[in-house]
Amino acid sequence: MGFIDRIKERAKQKKMTIVLPETSDRRTVIAAHKVLEEDIADLILIGNKADILSTAEGLDLSKATFIDPKNCEKLEEYAKLLADIRKSKGMTVDEAREILLTNPLFLGCIMVKANDADGMVAGAINSSANVLRAALQTLKTAPDIKLVSAFFLVVVPNCDMGADGTFIFADAGLNQTPTAEEIAYIAESSAQSFRLLVEKEPIVAMLSHSTKGSAKHPEVDKMVEATRLTRE
Repeated sequence: MGFIDRIKERAKQKKMTIVLPETSDRRTVIAAHKVLEEDIADLILIGNKADILSTAEGLDLSKATFIDPKNCEKLEEYAKLLADIRKSKGMTVDEAREILLTNPLFLGCIMVKANDADGMVAGAINSSANVLRAALQTLKTAPDIKLVSAFFLVVVPNCDMGADGTFIFADAGLNQTPTAEEIAYIAESSAQSFRLLVEKEPIVAMLSHSTKGSAKHPEVDKMVEATRLTRE
């Protein structure tokens, strides 16, 4: 059984509710159709139901829950929760309500915050910055997290390297010029994510443009220092 199949089986064994806020994108509704068809998760689709079904022509979304922000029964509850979370920034309930009515990313995140969903998947039509902004302003990070970082999960078929061809590459999408200390922390947190997702012990490699010391450069020195820090 390949990695993706194992992930699916684990998801089925502990089925959760996932919010999809980017329902105007055909790829999102195709993915929703497949998730529902394979019974991997329960789904909440944000948007006007008629518009979503039009985008999903030919697909079966009958098992999904549809939440239209304009007709959301818990809109006021969510607005009060968001305003309370952002009160230090001066946000009012009226401002929070307007955000939830116009920005599906924030509505999806606040649903997770309110325990009405277990997670949200986005980024098909929104930038990483916009998705992260919604998540960090509503859900925030776990108490022990020092730095938010990102990684790509790459699965290479018929590969005997990595964990049967499964790799994590970090940070290739968020922190542009991290310090040696930050790189070390990213490596450690990515290794933890690897253990969680792949359920195998990671082998961490620090990458730079230098091959075994072939080049001298501050960026190379930074990777050497980051490697040293991870070993302490």
